[in-house]
Amino acid sequence: MLRSARATNRGRRHSRPRERFIASGGASVGAGAALLVFELDAQRFGLPLTRAARIIQAVSVTPLPGAPAIVLGVVDIAGAVLPVIDMRRRFGRAPRAIQLSDQLVLADTGRRPVALLVDAATAVVDAPAEDLAAGDALLPGLGLVDGALMLADGLVLISDLDRLLSLDEEAALDGAMAAAASDAPEDPQG
Repeated sequence: MLRSARATNRGRRHSRPRERFIASGGASVGAGAALLVFELDAQRFGLPLTRAARIIQAVSVTPLPGAPAIVLGVVDIAGAVLPVIDMRRRFGRAPRAIQLSDQLVLADTGRRPVALLVDAATAVVDAPAEDLAAGDALLPGLGLVDGALMLADGLVLISDLDRLLSLDEEAALDGAMAAAASDAPEDPQG
């Protein structure tokens, strides 16, 4: 469940309905942009709010043979089949089974819609320019981190959704999704 806090000029948090993040496009975090903050273990990560469509409770995931290791499988959300990305694995965290408290962030990587499995989506915060640091300025070679946001209560690493999947992973996922679609039984009513 999303938590809200007192609004301040820097790192202001917004209260939002639990399943109502509506995307409007956009690729990277700019000055004054809003971030959706999520947690993996005790580490906080963020992604541009414009890239998040909504947040739902984790559901059962259907395995996807041939998919890259970071893809747990697929879920059907309102008729759209989305790959589920294991954000714990993507960021080098210890793997674990999906828990009832986990959430799926439905997001757009720029190439495809995905469901990001996270421990919890916790807040929406403003990202004022003076509190942002570029990823390369923090530590060169942080390919999956676009930057960081300093808040009064700690650091939020900003995930680069454009680089979430490597080209090889994209190709493997495309192949696995195509194979699964061709193996699916036809709808007798369609």
